[in-house]
Amino acid sequence: MTQTISMPLWAFILMVLFAAVTFASHFLFPSVRWFFRKRAERVIAKLNQRLQRPIEPFKLARRYDMIQRLIYDPEVTQAIVECAHKEKIPENVAFEKARRYAREIVPGFSATAYFSVGIRLARWLSKSLYRIKLGAFDRKRLEEIDPDATVIFVINHRSNMDYVLVTYLAANAGALSYAVGEWARVWPLSAIIRAMGAYFIRRKSRGALYRKVLARYVQLATRGGVSQAVFPEGGLSLNGLLAPPRMGLLNYVVDDFDPAAREVIFVPVAVNYDRVLEDTILIKADKSGTRRFKPPLLGVMWRVARHIGLRLSGRFRGFGVASVSFGEPLELSKYHGAESADLTEQVATELMKRIADVTPVVGVPLVARHILQAAPVSRQELEAAVERSILSLRARGIPCPKRSAKTVVQDALSRLSARDLITQTDDRIAVTALGQDILTFYANSIAHHFDAVAARSDDISAVAE
Repeated sequence: MTQTISMPLWAFILMVLFAAVTFASHFLFPSVRWFFRKRAERVIAKLNQRLQRPIEPFKLARRYDMIQRLIYDPEVTQAIVECAHKEKIPENVAFEKARRYAREIVPGFSATAYFSVGIRLARWLSKSLYRIKLGAFDRKRLEEIDPDATVIFVINHRSNMDYVLVTYLAANAGALSYAVGEWARVWPLSAIIRAMGAYFIRRKSRGALYRKVLARYVQLATRGGVSQAVFPEGGLSLNGLLAPPRMGLLNYVVDDFDPAAREVIFVPVAVNYDRVLEDTILIKADKSGTRRFKPPLLGVMWRVARHIGLRLSGRFRGFGVASVSFGEPLELSKYHGAESADLTEQVATELMKRIADVTPVVGVPLVARHILQAAPVSRQELEAAVERSILSLRARGIPCPKRSAKTVVQDALSRLSARDLITQTDDRIAVTALGQDILTFYANSIAHHFDAVAARSDDISAVAE
């Protein structure tokens, strides 16, 4: 028992390593996890005291637990069996496919990442690029929303800045869970987005098993009271017009709705900009006739470098106004009992109407509209036309600039001239060849306020590659 034994040095080192790992896994790691979990619980408790809508337990569940709950859901289990039968594969192979889908979809929300990093970054980025203006905003009506209801913000999709802008403006309401397209499934962006509580969706997937896994996650999150944000148009607008809604995610919510369990309230949100960062890329995609686009890496790097240079030299003047309006909330229970051939379509159509009604009119789109109508036009004629439009819009309760028409025109013309979209000679303003498509893109964003022809469903939405 007390004899000395010898062994190779490598074997001794290996034994020490195994002992250290065993000690850490049984004693150290649980203590560390307990410490950070208690700290996270204290952070969340403080956050919930100031948030209008406290973070729901569903959102705080461990990602592993949520994946297990999802793949063992009875409806998903049935879909696995049907998939195995249809594709003539073993059920365990279909099960692993469902697990892979669940791991792809389910986020790993971190309150610290969302509120300590995400919100601050969204605030800084929004305010450093734009002058933020609230359009229609009935604070009292929004505060009266049932605190136990699931709130889903339904937003028109003008730019990828929409995510940032709405996250910043809705910071006090609670943590939003976004449906994010495949464009963001790249490291390290995917890890950051998951930590912010967003979930990934394959917009082009036609597999029944994938759709069932996605549907059940959305339905479980909705029943769990998770505040969500969706873009019903299905992608960015290629030509600036509002697109007809796509029913996918809305249909999952409507199909599983139980008014006796938890109310679902949709809040329409309309966004508009003086400058959409991706405007030329979207217009190019529209001209090519495809909804898929891939921003050129060198072009993006050049724009970022130029932007940094402008900031360092103090010459950056911002991209103008970014305006956000909140429309009249829609309670799903009031539609659920109605006789309708397609309840989802009825709800979606009404939501798009409410978004259209409160879409903000900002300076560049308004001036672009009048230049296109009358070019070449004098500055005096342009100011008079813009003033008439502003007065008409205000009378109808549509969010529009509060500045004088002269100031609106001056600011818009300086921005359009800086991009060589217009020319000003002999007090006459004309559109350049480059500016024709871009001015049309911006004018389209407010076209529905002036009884324009409705947008077509086949040429508006874009999905980023």
